[in-house]
Amino acid sequence: MPRPIWSGSISFGLVNVPVKLFSATSPKEVRFHMLHDKDGGRIQQKRVCSIDGEEVPWEHIIKGFEISKGRYVSVTREELQAFDPRATRTIEIEDFVELSQIDPIYYETTYYLVPDKGAAKPYALLLEAMKRTGKVGVARFVLRTKQYLCAVRPKDRALALSTMLYRDEVVEADELDDLPSAQTKPAERELKMAEQLVESLSGKFEIEKYRDEYREQVLALLEKKAEGEEIVAEPAAEEPRGKVVNLMDALQKSLAAARERGEVRHKPEDRAVARTARHPRSRKRKRG
Repeated sequence: MPRPIWSGSISFGLVNVPVKLFSATSPKEVRFHMLHDKDGGRIQQKRVCSIDGEEVPWEHIIKGFEISKGRYVSVTREELQAFDPRATRTIEIEDFVELSQIDPIYYETTYYLVPDKGAAKPYALLLEAMKRTGKVGVARFVLRTKQYLCAVRPKDRALALSTMLYRDEVVEADELDDLPSAQTKPAERELKMAEQLVESLSGKFEIEKYRDEYREQVLALLEKKAEGEEIVAEPAAEEPRGKVVNLMDALQKSLAAARERGEVRHKPEDRAVARTARHPRSRKRKRG
């Protein structure tokens, strides 16, 4: 079993539940080292002063914050330590809210909370109460020297803790240019067809069906090279940039392809829309 990275307790009201914190994720990114192409030696990075070009030992390195181009305000470790949050051992739940109220954009890293010795009963009590009420706890806790905002929620038989960003750390969509204006509304016929297409591509989320194909290919390449196989790299073909196409034509072709796969499930009100899409002039002839 992995070692806990933090231990303390969850508190809600006057109830305290001793817990241990474990990482809930294990990223499988392929990491490379920098080597000298001539002899394969590891490249070492040195800390060099940009003014005198001399290498600087760690004991002479301080932190600096750039306030303008080339101007820095320096701070010492002791000055920063004065503002370190009080290293409590408590995850203090301040509010219980609906999970749907928290936009996923705020989530950062997820951990598991496991009951410490003798805490199984209060842990199970909190877990079941949160499941029945459909609530998650918004809390704060200190990990190492940083205070985190976090969400505590039930996940199967465990409590999961996800660290969160603060409000001013999230970029609002309204700050982006070129987004559709409120006046940009799709035609009703196009919207109905788009809904049909979404329905045809809908299904149950199964994480097992999604794989990191890039990582698998890179690992296979490394295994072949480790066994002495010579690899001839083919130049990557440049993917053409997406073009703006006729929206109705693209919807019709997408729905036709879905029908061939037998994936389209028509609602009664959608059949008329589909017929009109196939014969856009039929209405005009009837009216005439």
